[in-house]
Amino acid sequence: MEASINAVEHLLQYRFKDKRLLEEALTHPSYADSPSYQRLEFLGDMALGMVVSNFIFLTYPSLDPGQLSLLRSANISTEKLARVAVDNGLFRHFRHSSSAIDEKVTEFVMTVREEDEAQFYGGAIKAPKVLADIVESIAGAVYVDSRFNLENLWLVFRGLLEPIITLDVLQNQPQPVTMLFEYCQKVGKKVDIKHRKNKETNIASIYIDGNHLVSSSSEQKENARLHAAKAAIKKLAYEVVDKCSFEFDDKGNEGAKRKLHELCAKKKWTKPVYSLESEIGPSHKKKFVCSVEIGSTDATFFRVGGKRSRVLSALGDKKLRIRDAENSAAYAMLCSLKDENAI
Repeated sequence: MEASINAVEHLLQYRFKDKRLLEEALTHPSYADSPSYQRLEFLGDMALGMVVSNFIFLTYPSLDPGQLSLLRSANISTEKLARVAVDNGLFRHFRHSSSAIDEKVTEFVMTVREEDEAQFYGGAIKAPKVLADIVESIAGAVYVDSRFNLENLWLVFRGLLEPIITLDVLQNQPQPVTMLFEYCQKVGKKVDIKHRKNKETNIASIYIDGNHLVSSSSEQKENARLHAAKAAIKKLAYEVVDKCSFEFDDKGNEGAKRKLHELCAKKKWTKPVYSLESEIGPSHKKKFVCSVEIGSTDATFFRVGGKRSRVLSALGDKKLRIRDAENSAAYAMLCSLKDENAI
C-alpha cells in the first residue's frame, strides 16, 4: 500500500497531508479490517460533478442547461471514469479480495487497449463500476485533504480527466440511439426498440417501420441498446450508399471523390473543394474530419430543403487518414444531392 500511495501521489502531482485518506480511497469493501472507499466515493462523486459543471459552465457561456447536462454526464459517466482509471494505471493500485473483480477489470483493460478509439457510450464490454468508484474516491480524498477546496481539486484532477470531452467531440460522436431516431425522423421512418432477457443476457432488437433490422446483446441493458443502435446506423448507412449508386468503402478508395468530380464536370459545376475541419484525438490515434464544397457556375440553383442556393457543402465522418475523410465528405455530398433530386 505504501508503494501504491507513492505512485498515486506522483501521478496526481499532489502530496497528501493525511495519507490515510488515500489509503482508504484505494481500499475496496471486500478487503477486510480496513475502512473502505465508500464514503469518499460518495463525496468524490459530488465534488467531481461540481468541478466539471463549473468548467463547462465557464467554457460554454451560451449553452442551454440541457446541453450543459449532456457534457457533464459525458465527462463523469461510469464509462469515462473507468477509462480514466485504465489510462492512468489507477487500476493497479487499489486493494481488494475478489477474484471476480480481477477478471472483470483485466478483461476491460485489455478491451480498452485494443480499441481504435475511445468509446463514450458503452464499449465492447461493460465498464466495471469499481474502476469509476476508485476515481471518485480518490477525488473525495483530495477534496477532504485540501480542506474541501473545489478549485484545488480541479487543478489536481483536470490532467487526470484529459482528454476532456468537449462540445465539438460530443457533436462528432453523438449518442447512437439519439442519432438513430433523428435520422429515421428525417427520412420518415418509424423506430421501435424492443428489449428481452435470456437468463443473464439483455437483448435489444431494433425494428424500422415494423420490420426487424438488427439485434444486439449485453449483460447490461443500456449497452445492448447502444450496440444495437450503432449496428442499425451502420446498416442504414449501407442502404443509403446503395441508393446513391456509386462504389465507396471506408478503407479509402477514391470512388466517392472520383464520382463527385465526374458529376461536377458533367453538370458544369465548380470543382469540389475539400477543407480539413478538425483533428480529433491524441497524436497516435488522430482522426480527421473534412468538408467539401461545390458551386453552380451558371444561373441555376441547388435545391436545399426547399430553398435555393448557389453553393452546397457537406461534412464527412471521422477517419484515420485525410484521404479517407475527403472520401467521406464526397460520399455525404453525393447522398445529399441524391436526396434533393439534384442528380
